[in-house]
Amino acid sequence: MALLTPANHSTVLFTLRGFPGMESAHCWIGIPIFSTYLFAVLGNCTILYIIWTEPSLHQPMYYFLAMLATTDLGLCLTTMPTVMGVLWFQLRKISKRSCLTQLFIIPAFSFMESSVLFAMALDRFLAICYPLRYALLLTTSRVLRIGLVLLLRSTLLLIPCLYFLLQFPYCPVAILSHSYCIHQDVIRLACASTTITSYYGLTLIVLTKGADLLFIFISYSLILKTVLGMSSGDEGHRKALGTCVSHLCAVLVSYVPVFGLSIVHRFGRHASPLLHVVMGNIYILLPPLMNPVIYSIRTRQIYSRILRIVSLKKA
Repeated sequence: MALLTPANHSTVLFTLRGFPGMESAHCWIGIPIFSTYLFAVLGNCTILYIIWTEPSLHQPMYYFLAMLATTDLGLCLTTMPTVMGVLWFQLRKISKRSCLTQLFIIPAFSFMESSVLFAMALDRFLAICYPLRYALLLTTSRVLRIGLVLLLRSTLLLIPCLYFLLQFPYCPVAILSHSYCIHQDVIRLACASTTITSYYGLTLIVLTKGADLLFIFISYSLILKTVLGMSSGDEGHRKALGTCVSHLCAVLVSYVPVFGLSIVHRFGRHASPLLHVVMGNIYILLPPLMNPVIYSIRTRQIYSRILRIVSLKKA
């Protein structure tokens, strides 16, 4: 967890930014942002609790959903201290090591989310295209091994990037664009050649998020081909495709903010700083908030379990 220090501390290197030009309203802006964090944490904890306590949900599809909820929960808990620290307590200064620690954790969770979405697409592909072999192909132990591989892939590939960033000298006046640390933001403040690191970061994104998105597209192309070839009538088509709607919504919720933030950083250098801040907050808040909503509404088993919990509390 990133450690914050008071703004007048002489050893601080990086300065976090809230909403430029709206500093007097930070306390009020913090209320909806904190509420969003609260609902996101509560929603993902609810998803995890339901999957943990409901034996009928101990299936590969829901194991992957639990991984997604854990990833979203981790993203919230990683960014909330600095975001709320800036908005409510004017804690705008953060040490180099704390910033780079956060910089490592945030993309690790982001890459993990992308990896889990790919695994969920693979799960839907096997369930629809090979229903008779599905239980044999995706056993619990195999799902756990897949989760471990995805975790290692999401973390180990970031170590070289973190090493380079630790070695760089940084500008004396280092003001970030967001209220948390991300690679695109920190690297522009380095007072040294960052060509290798920039190319490595770009390659890393292409080989992780880009490859995941490509495989998700291929999986759903094969799913669509299989569904259209079914002879079970329109009802069978709708039932098969209905199991994929939640996942496709989660893919959009995850990738649209990523691409939006990347475009702003790459091509919006002369855009309003407020645009950077707004896109940055959408990037960290939208997926953790919306994924529990999507799966609670679209997944009948989870929705019925939530209704059961609510009815028991009312009784």
